[in-house]
This record gives sequence, structure tokens and C-alpha cells, in this order.
Amino acid sequence: MPDAARPPRHVLILGGTTEARRLAAALAAEPALRVTSSLAGRVAAPRLPDGEVRIGGFGGPDGLARWLREHAVDALIDATHPFAGTISFHAAQAAATTHVPLLALRRPGWVPGPDDTWHQVASLEDAATLLPTLGSRIFLTTGRMGLAHFSHLTDLWFLVRSVDAPEPPHPPRMEVLLDRGPFTLEGERELLHTHRIDVLVTKDSGAAATAPKLTAAREAGIPVVVVRRPPTPTGIPEAATPADAAEWLRRLLFTEAGGR
Repeated sequence: MPDAARPPRHVLILGGTTEARRLAAALAAEPALRVTSSLAGRVAAPRLPDGEVRIGGFGGPDGLARWLREHAVDALIDATHPFAGTISFHAAQAAATTHVPLLALRRPGWVPGPDDTWHQVASLEDAATLLPTLGSRIFLTTGRMGLAHFSHLTDLWFLVRSVDAPEPPHPPRMEVLLDRGPFTLEGERELLHTHRIDVLVTKDSGAAATAPKLTAAREAGIPVVVVRRPPTPTGIPEAATPADAAEWLRRLLFTEAGGR
């Protein structure tokens, strides 16, 4: 059990995801914990989690390690987006350097069903190479970053959905839909129908908030190009849900064997 005489244990959540916000809300309600969430700052108006918040990079693994030391962090949780990429490796390196326990909160990926027509690729560049063979009206849901990979596809029309407006370079024939999940199945059905979409492009980000588009594509018989997740550090304990992550943290910090 937590010791009321000790100062709160400091937890740093590398976040920005729905799971990170849910975890921060659960942990911030515990008096024995001090919770800081770190956001990358790529979205103009991010949804701020409960607890303390910092925005911006750390300056690589050495900068993150320095921050962990200077702010007396007792546990580090990597709850970043599955496609955040580099930060997970920086977190692993910083945790190893400082001996701060690290947990990766990784949402499960999507799994195709028997009626899905998925084309799994390794990168946005590979997705762009494949698109002309699949259709001509593309629903691109990979975010505003990386649109340059599709800018040469002048014969295709794109509906691009993102939280913030994209900047050039991007496809010349493009309509931008500024929106943020969660999305409904009925809404996704209507969107595919209204814009006469014949190909969906997405990243395997997982989670239920953006999954309805996959169901709508399946119902409409539309092929889906799915960009596989990048590799992550090995040997890091993982949790699939915020509840599992919170339980790991409690066992770590509030048992006789846990803590530092």
C-alpha cells in the first residue's frame, strides 16, 4: 500500500494517444502519484490529459535521460502512437541509462477478417506505388505527415482526413477533411458513398476510435491498403490497456519489492 509519509512517486507518460489520456486520468486521481504527460506538439490544439503536461521534444535519448534524472522520475510509460517510431527507442535507451523502469502501453493492431481485402505494405512509399493498380478515388487516413509520398500521383483523386491542415508537397487533386475521431460506422459509410471512394489507405494504428472505416470498407467491398507498424524495442514489458498499465505501475511502486 502507498505510504502517506512519502512524497508522491513521479510517473512520466510519453503520450498523445487516447490510451495515454485514459491512463493519466486514472493515475492522477491517486494522491500517492505525481503524473506528468509529455506530448510531442505535432497537433496545434491537442487534447490535454489530467495531471501535469509538457509539450515538445527532449533532445534525443540523452535529453530524455537528463529529464528523468532532474525530475526524479520513478517510472516511465511509453504510450505513444504505434507510428511515433523513434521515441520508443529513445525511451528504451534513456530508461536503460537511468535505470528507470519502463513499460510500453501498446494497443493491439487490427486483424483482417475473412471478408476483408487488405494489401499490407511496409511504408507510405510502398502504398503509393500500389495505389494506381487498385483504384482512382482514394480515402487517405494516414494523417497530414507523409503526403509527399503521394504527390506524384496526378491521375488519382484523394480525400485526406487529418486533425490539422496539411502543407505542401501533397497530391494535386485533393480534398481535405479536417476531423478528429472517434468516428461512427454510419458516418464512415456515408463518407465512402458521397465521395465515391474505391480505395482506403490507413496505418495499422489499432484502437476502436478509427476502426469503423475498416468495417465500412468491408461492407462496400473496397480494398484497403494497410501500412504495417514500424519495429519497436525488444525486451520491454508491454501492456495492452490503460488498466493493465496502471496495475503494472501499482505493483512496481507500491509493493515491498517495487520502487527505488
